Amino acid sequence: MGLWSRLKRSMRAVFGGVIEKTEDPELILQQTIRDMHDRVPELNNAVTSVMATEKLHARTKERLEQQVVDLDSKIKASVKMGRDDIATAYIGQLQQAQVDLQNTTQLLAQASEASKQALKARDNYLLQMRRRTDEALRLINQSKQAKLQEQLAQTMETFQLGDDASTFNEMRDKIDRRVATAEAKMQLSSAGVDTQMQEIEREAMDMQLQDKLLEYKREMGLLSPGSAQQGALPAQGQSSASDKDRAMIKEGTE
Repeated sequence: MGLWSRLKRSMRAVFGGVIEKTEDPELILQQTIRDMHDRVPELNNAVTSVMATEKLHARTKERLEQQVVDLDSKIKASVKMGRDDIATAYIGQLQQAQVDLQNTTQLLAQASEASKQALKARDNYLLQMRRRTDEALRLINQSKQAKLQEQLAQTMETFQLGDDASTFNEMRDKIDRRVATAEAKMQLSSAGVDTQMQEIEREAMDMQLQDKLLEYKREMGLLSPGSAQQGALPAQGQSSASDKDRAMIKEGTE
């Protein structure tokens, strides 16, 4: 292999790789979409030109047809007036008009076919353009998704999950120990007070229930006369009648 061939191969390898790296699929597809849309006005102008030619031949045909009718009338009028010279001149014009009409009719048929083909080509192009645009947009979305996945992969590569996980576990254990210690202290500090308050509340409830029961028994005359004196204070070492009655009621209920 010659030196020049080796040099060209090296240049293609270097610049080909650079070009491939700099080619952004999204930008290229977006430019392709713009190029397709930019060609639509030019295509419409071409179709318009073909259709204008068809319309021009159609108007020319109408004019020649009217001219043939007018010349035919003039020839007949000249013959009636005995002016053969004028009739002969009109006949020459009529023959030329008929030739022009025949040629124009052929041109009109060709122009009509050309217009149909141009419109069909324009419609096919628009259809293909819409399909290519949809496909390009789909590819652009896929390219964007690929970029996001690449960025996520790069981020995950630089993210040391093991170190952070151990840190989270360590901090969670410390917080759990602090919470458990605080709950134990709170329970220890409030246990005595809560127990005493519960006993007092329970005793007060029992006294209320016994007093209510005494009221029912007094109303029914089931208590001794001394138990009705609620206002008197009991002597030292003795309990009041109400206290005795409560004790008896309590024993009875137990």
